[in-house]
Amino acid sequence: MIEAVELTKSFGAITAVRGVSFQVRRGEAVGFLGPNGAGKTTTFRMLSGTLAPHSGSVRVLGADLFESPLEAKRQLGYMAENAPMYPELTGTHYLHYRAELRGIPRAERAQAVRQAAARAGATEILGQIIGQLSKGYRQRLALSDALLGDPPVLLLDEPTAGLDPNQVLETRRLIRELSADHAIILSTHVLSEVEATCQRAIVIDRGRIVAQGSLDELKRHRGHERGRVQVRGDTQQLEAALQNMNQHGLDARLEATDQISTLEFELLAPGSLTEGVQVCLQAGLQLVQAGTLTAPLDEVFARLTQEHQP
Repeated sequence: MIEAVELTKSFGAITAVRGVSFQVRRGEAVGFLGPNGAGKTTTFRMLSGTLAPHSGSVRVLGADLFESPLEAKRQLGYMAENAPMYPELTGTHYLHYRAELRGIPRAERAQAVRQAAARAGATEILGQIIGQLSKGYRQRLALSDALLGDPPVLLLDEPTAGLDPNQVLETRRLIRELSADHAIILSTHVLSEVEATCQRAIVIDRGRIVAQGSLDELKRHRGHERGRVQVRGDTQQLEAALQNMNQHGLDARLEATDQISTLEFELLAPGSLTEGVQVCLQAGLQLVQAGTLTAPLDEVFARLTQEHQP
């Protein structure tokens, strides 16, 4: 549905985005994650066609965004993080104006506005002056704008910023519903947002993609999955196993109790769990249970963005 190929953008001597490439299919919501200043908004502006890259391309349903911009942009709904609006207009007047810009026929505009506002939970504010709305309600109006005409590809930049908890839950529900038959890219640094709405995530740091895949795949990313072995044994055996694991570079931790003790350690390779079990057995410990643990997404995110720093 939408494909970015080697997108690169510089501002003077600063390269904000470096060779970013990915695809998003119909029927999935993809989280675009990164710390502040990672290049998320710059990438979104290129994906939406509001900023030209220095190199690279974007295709939307096969149409090149920069060679055939009108054809491509008809398929896009873009919600900017701080969407510019005319503060003197009412919500209704603003959305009718935006519907006209999108090329929605005059006879269909009123219905298109009502449908988009209802989906975004903005019906009650349509008659109000935009300049008098809270940030949360302006966000709802911006989401209504992105949904006008039901475009198949949605770019949502921080869609829940400024919303109260109930509005956040409603927006998450809407994104999950829309992802059934749309292609959605959701830019955020709120990890719970991605876990609540997305099937897949892309992590960007310092302008480069440092990881991408399903949430489970990211959690199993190298060094982000740990082995967990529960054993019985005395203090001397436990300390011997712990020391041996760390000598093998497994970064082990021990939680010792009177009954069952637990050793957790890094899984650096496919055979690391077996290696950890063998170390325990060689130390004379009695094996109770062994398995793997995936790290929380926030821990994975922190490691991915920190390990790529110079």
